Amino acid sequence: MTFSAWCVRSAYVLMALATTAAQAQYQKLAWPASVPTPQIQMTDLNDQPWNAAELKGKLVVLNFWATWCGPCKQELPSLQALSDASAGNPVVITVDVKESASKVTSFILGNRIRLPVVLDKSGEIARQWGVRAFPTTVLIGADGQARWRIQGALDWNGPEAHAWIKSLKLEP
Repeated sequence: MTFSAWCVRSAYVLMALATTAAQAQYQKLAWPASVPTPQIQMTDLNDQPWNAAELKGKLVVLNFWATWCGPCKQELPSLQALSDASAGNPVVITVDVKESASKVTSFILGNRIRLPVVLDKSGEIARQWGVRAFPTTVLIGADGQARWRIQGALDWNGPEAHAWIKSLKLEP
């Protein structure tokens, strides 16, 4: 094998490895059956209340993030696109953890994010939902029960996310 052929072959191997690594930026975990789903009782930056009564019968994509988190910044536009295309089902709610209202408002305006943003100033909401890394997203069924916790960034317009949401919509 010539040196140039070896270089080309090595480049293909490296591209394949990089593609696999890029696709594995998240971990999907089933919500533990022994852990009750926390109650959603929040108010977003626009004073919109979010609670069980408001969300009854709808799927919820509950995303925990922070402005300093690079993967969170990459993920938010796909969550916005999911929300824009969903006609309200699923409902996408984002929770910024431990940052000021002014910082978060500046960020969402500068990045054209129109999703509901709840401020978790103390980190208590994130703690209740078992968030240990950013971003973390919890998929909640129409019955109000958490089904999946996704740790890490995901393209919410990709085939995997669409399949997960479709399977939740098909639940009785």
